[in-house]
Amino acid sequence: MNQRGTERMWKVGELAAEAGLTVRTLHHYDRIGLVHPAERTSTGHRLYTSSDVERLYQVLALRQLGLGLDQIADLLEGAVAMTQVLAAHRDYLAAQLAATRDLHALVAALAATAESRSDASADHFLELIRRTVMVDDTIKEYFTEEQLTQLALRREELGERQIQQAEADWAELIPEVDAAIAAGMDPASPEAQQMAARWMELLEGFHGGDAGLRDSMYRMQAEESDRIESEFCGPSPAQIAFITTANAARA
Repeated sequence: MNQRGTERMWKVGELAAEAGLTVRTLHHYDRIGLVHPAERTSTGHRLYTSSDVERLYQVLALRQLGLGLDQIADLLEGAVAMTQVLAAHRDYLAAQLAATRDLHALVAALAATAESRSDASADHFLELIRRTVMVDDTIKEYFTEEQLTQLALRREELGERQIQQAEADWAELIPEVDAAIAAGMDPASPEAQQMAARWMELLEGFHGGDAGLRDSMYRMQAEESDRIESEFCGPSPAQIAFITTANAARA
């Protein structure tokens, strides 16, 4: 690395090594006009400045977001602000984080299966894969990429302990509501209204008061209720109707 006054400068090999890229990649970016070195030595060797490094980051971040080099060139011609690139990159990584957590959950389930059942076969693994893919596809039908990013960030804010507590609370509340329906409890009764209050509090923990997330969640529940109930032990339409009536009485 060189110095020009107080400004740091990198030769092409130095920048490639520090950035984890190849010299060939930097040469290619220079040739197609994506990242031109601001200076050259007297012998013609490329010298990159801090501004060039920022430009290189923009290119790589946009590349990771799925844009082609031609699209990136067109976008950068419009002088994209660094704040915009950083925000987009942050949101992309948040979504990736959520996907990684889902993958971790699948691997954990596979590990538990392997430990508890010595006869775990390919069929068990295929079933887990099928369910995971099906859930993922269903989620994407009802939630936008932006909403999925919001959910990933919200999950990060809540932390695993609070999420596990919410899951335990749901596992306790849903059978209670089911028992109340079976016993013929009046949805307007104080007991039913207390259940409704707990139910709405748990829902609030999911959508955080965001109307868009709430509406997407309700739409998914309405259209996928049979699958949610049978495959994921979620609430039945009868339980939701009971809570809806109880919540109306509470209000």
